[in-house]
Amino acid sequence: MDETPLVQGNLISDQTCISDKKMIHDLEQKGFGEMEQEQLFLKQFETLFLLYSKKLILKKGKKQIDFDSFMTICQKTNSEILTKFLIYRDLRNRGYVVKDGFGFGSDFRVYERGHFGEKGAKFLIFGLVEGQQEKMGHLQKKIQEITQMGKEPIIAVIERRGEVIYYKINRINFYENKSRLNDSFSF
Repeated sequence: MDETPLVQGNLISDQTCISDKKMIHDLEQKGFGEMEQEQLFLKQFETLFLLYSKKLILKKGKKQIDFDSFMTICQKTNSEILTKFLIYRDLRNRGYVVKDGFGFGSDFRVYERGHFGEKGAKFLIFGLVEGQQEKMGHLQKKIQEITQMGKEPIIAVIERRGEVIYYKINRINFYENKSRLNDSFSF
């Protein structure tokens, strides 16, 4: 990330728009944003990361918007933006290219180091905040769908201190043991 030049962006609605062609090229090569009508649009978590890393000057009209101001804007429409930002920042700092997830309850697609643009994403990551409850059946369904796609499902748990811990998960089947169930309730 150190070699990313300082980028100039404009806030349009709740997305950052990059118009400078050289900046677009540099960011695209590193896996940032999505092209639309010869402009690059950054997701909120990408904008937050670049603001946090002091690699982006974000303006709305003539007013410059800093990290805290943009976080406040994002939280009005996206209650999970802090969770997404913390995971995104951690993965980027570890050298991964990270894109928005595509369904199945996943937050991110993550590419193996050095494989962005050559191969599809290897991992699908979904975040949980420590203490957040997730139904086992719902989790099992996500895992099954992700593994059927040939991807590796990973849960990113954010601790109370903001640290991110990753758990690679596999499909598991729970079978009801009816014979022992009846025995355990006999009085």
